Amino acid sequence: MSIRTLDDLLAEGVSGRRVLVRADLNVPLDKQTGAITDDGRIRAVLPTLSALTGAGAKVVVCSHLGRPKGAPDPQFSLGPVAGRLGELLGTRVHFATDTVGESARSTVDALADGEVALLENLRFNAGETSKDDAERGAFADQLAAFGDAYVDDAFGAVHRKHASVHDVPARLPHVAGRLVLREVEVLSRLTGEPERPYVVVLGGSKVSDKLAVIEALLPTVDRLLIGGGMCFTFLKAQGHEVGSSLLEEEMVETCRNLLERSEGKIMLPVDVVAADAFAPDAAHDTVPADGIPSKRVGLDIGPETVAGFAAALKGARTIFWNGPMGVFEMPAFAHGTRGIAETIAKADAFTVVGGGDSAAAVRALGLDESSFGHISTGGGASLEYLEGKTLPGIAALEN
Repeated sequence: MSIRTLDDLLAEGVSGRRVLVRADLNVPLDKQTGAITDDGRIRAVLPTLSALTGAGAKVVVCSHLGRPKGAPDPQFSLGPVAGRLGELLGTRVHFATDTVGESARSTVDALADGEVALLENLRFNAGETSKDDAERGAFADQLAAFGDAYVDDAFGAVHRKHASVHDVPARLPHVAGRLVLREVEVLSRLTGEPERPYVVVLGGSKVSDKLAVIEALLPTVDRLLIGGGMCFTFLKAQGHEVGSSLLEEEMVETCRNLLERSEGKIMLPVDVVAADAFAPDAAHDTVPADGIPSKRVGLDIGPETVAGFAAALKGARTIFWNGPMGVFEMPAFAHGTRGIAETIAKADAFTVVGGGDSAAAVRALGLDESSFGHISTGGGASLEYLEGKTLPGIAALEN
C-alpha cells in the first residue's frame, strides 16, 4: 500500500497553509442534556491536529455527527464538540455555524497561523452522502476550496463513499493522518500473518451485521468466541430454545451451516443471564444456554461462559474483539463484557478492540485503555477491512 503520510506533508512545510482535516467527531450525546458522554473520538484526532497547529498550519476540521437528513438539525450540531475540542487542544476552536456557507467562509478566512476552525456537521448538506456523483462532487468542490492540502484522520468513515472522504482527496494534495495510518497498520497485522494462536471474540446484537466478517475470519482464526445478542441465533441453530431473546429467524440456517463448517473453531455460551424483561431492574438469574425459559430474555453471557472464554483466550498471541457480550449499559448485565474485557487486557498478546460499542464499553466500565494494544475508532470500518473490502476513503488516499 502506498499512501503519503502526515509526516510527508509536514516535511514539505505547512506554515501559513490551510489544511482541511476530515476527522471523526461522531461522539455520543446525552439525549436530555446534549452533553458529550464519550470523548474518545475527539481525543483520537488530537495528535494530528497538534502536529499541524504546532507547524503553523491554518487547520480546518470537518466531520459528521449522527444521521441528520441532509439539512440542519440542532440536535446533531457539532457546537458542543467545538467546545470540548478546544479544551483538549488548550486553544480556542473557531466554530462555523454552517458547512460551506457564509459563516464557514468567513471563519476560515479569519484563521491565523496555528489556529483551528471546525465546520458545522457535514451531513447538514445533502451532497455529503449523495449517491449522485455530480451532487457529491459539487459539495466536494466547496469543501476543497477551504484547503491547500487534505488530511484524512477519520478512520470511522473510510468505508463510506462520501464527499469529504472519497471526493475531496481527488481535488487536493492528500495524506493519511496519524490515526488512519495507525489503524491501517494494526489491521494489516490481523489480515497478514497474525501471531498464533489467533482468537477472535465477536458480540453485538445481529448475526447479519457480522456474517461477512465471520465468513472471512473462519479460515484464518484458531478460535472464534461468540457472545452478545447474536449468540442466540447460533444457539437456535443448535436446536436450543432461546425464549424471548433476540433472534434472527432467517439466519438460523446460515448459522447452522457456519457451525458445520467451523471445524470446532466456534465457541458458544454454555450459560446466560436471563431476565423477565429488557430493563435495568428486571428480575434475572443465570440459566444453562440450552434451558432458557420461554418467557425470559437473555441479556448477558453467564459466569461459566466467561470462564470458558477466558480459558480459550489464555495463551493467545493475537486477539481481536468486536462487540459487547451483553447489555453492558445496564450494570446487572455488564459482567460478561467486563469479564472478557479484563481477560483481554491482561493477555500476553497483541490485542485489538474493534471500535464501536466495544470501545465504548472499555471506557464506560472504567478500564485502562492503555492495557489494550489498540482500540479502534471505527467499528464498521475495521470489520470491512478484515472482510477484505475496498474502503473508499483508503482507496482515495492511495490514488
